Amino acid sequence: MTSAFELKWGILGCGGIATTFTKDILIDTASRDVTDVKHVVVAAGTSSSLDRAKKFLTDCGVPEGTAAAYGSYEALVQDPNVDIIYVATPHSHHFPHVLLALNAGKHVLCEKPFTVNAEQARILFDIAKQKNLFLMEAVWTRFFPLSTEVRELVASGKIGEVKRVLADLSFMNDAENVFPPEHRMVNMDLAGGALLDLGIYALTWVFQILYHLDKDAKTPKVVGHVQKYELTGCDETTTVICQFPRATGIAMTSFRISSDIDEKGAAGPAMRIYGTKGEIQVAHPAFRPGKYRVILPEGAGEWVVKEQVGGGMYYQADASARTIRDGKIECETMPWKETISVMEVMDEMRKQADMPYPEAIESTKH
Repeated sequence: MTSAFELKWGILGCGGIATTFTKDILIDTASRDVTDVKHVVVAAGTSSSLDRAKKFLTDCGVPEGTAAAYGSYEALVQDPNVDIIYVATPHSHHFPHVLLALNAGKHVLCEKPFTVNAEQARILFDIAKQKNLFLMEAVWTRFFPLSTEVRELVASGKIGEVKRVLADLSFMNDAENVFPPEHRMVNMDLAGGALLDLGIYALTWVFQILYHLDKDAKTPKVVGHVQKYELTGCDETTTVICQFPRATGIAMTSFRISSDIDEKGAAGPAMRIYGTKGEIQVAHPAFRPGKYRVILPEGAGEWVVKEQVGGGMYYQADASARTIRDGKIECETMPWKETISVMEVMDEMRKQADMPYPEAIESTKH
């Protein structure tokens, strides 16, 4: 029997999403019937203190003595035991942190949104290509079995030719001032706003149907509307209309209103894929979809429920491992061209809304 390919991870940034990811990849792969790859966490680093990195490893359940802790990102990326760096810092800092890891000769899985703008993304992919290193945006939703199944249903023609995709990821906050100005969600110095933080998931559903399944896909024309957060000038509610040649994608996001105010889902599906023969509905939330159903002229099918152990962030890690094992630097499920195209859409939306970020984080200097 061929032994499983082992991928050794270094975690750059020790916040909440890094905790979820690390705990997930420590789950026994056999629990999801995966035997060809496995994951080992060998290091973690923060920019604040060595003690925080140590606490992170302990809190995530990394076996004592199996991983190194670092009090700087520079030290982390130089660890010779690390194969791949998972970048989990605020997206305002993805560009320099991915660059740091690539220049140290490490493969990289970087949280979404991949960068602050499309040009930063292009530069990083060019460097990865030059250095023959794997690089991917961590759009974990793409790798869920449910997402794969929905894409396959669309590609099979089950609902005919898709003419419209509607997707929403919004969360209601009742307070007069939802976030203080320094909060990462609204702080322009951290590339704050609903679009890059939440809207990326709504765009994921638009793109994985209307772009990913199109062999000749090009970045769509974009129109939309932004309502700004008065305290900082970032977007609090945004609607993006993507005009593809044969279909329309509408991505909506907000931290003022809700995709579904009823926990039981009575408010209706947050994602709807409309075809000439029927419709596919996917229930909220966009980032971690759990069920879908197909509606045809003869009636609505039952909800198909897809459950997984843990948070479900390990699917993208498995895909990363297989891509690296096979000697490739780009994953077919989340290709570079598509990451750049999504960034171009968000760039155009921010341009139309007159919502630039500070030069320091928009910069492409390297």
